[in-house]
Amino acid sequence: MRLYGVTGWKNAGKTGLMERLVTEITGRGFTVSTVKHAHHSFDVDHPGKDSHRHRVAGASEVILSSRNRVAHMIELRGAEEATLESLLARLAPVDLVLVEGYKRDTHPKVEAFRAETGNPLIATDDPTVRAVCADVPLDLDRPVFDLNDTQAIADFILADVGL
Repeated sequence: MRLYGVTGWKNAGKTGLMERLVTEITGRGFTVSTVKHAHHSFDVDHPGKDSHRHRVAGASEVILSSRNRVAHMIELRGAEEATLESLLARLAPVDLVLVEGYKRDTHPKVEAFRAETGNPLIATDDPTVRAVCADVPLDLDRPVFDLNDTQAIADFILADVGL
């Protein structure tokens, strides 16, 4: 499975870039799945709903299924956090998996960078960052794209993975 990441610090534009890349790449006829790492607790379920009640009652896994989508929730209940590799193994085959976050993993990535956040570039110390997508011009040893030039960024990623 081809894999490419979008990394960057908080408020750098990662999620917006991911959204635009999914739209651009699927619009070219490729299938795309995504994995998003969250550093905080999150819940996609709602108190009072049947699936939430199943989880609260102690179910290890709950699958919620309808004609439009399937949600598979797994309660870790103190177990180790899932690795990116184990999550990828659960995905159905697609042309490309885009990963948001997981900045310490070794897959190839582009970095989203906004100067106004005041954060340092990750790319300067991380060879897995193959290009930077920034809102300001940068002089780096790898390609730099305008953060909003989704077509050029998609071209770069697709070429890098051989699609």
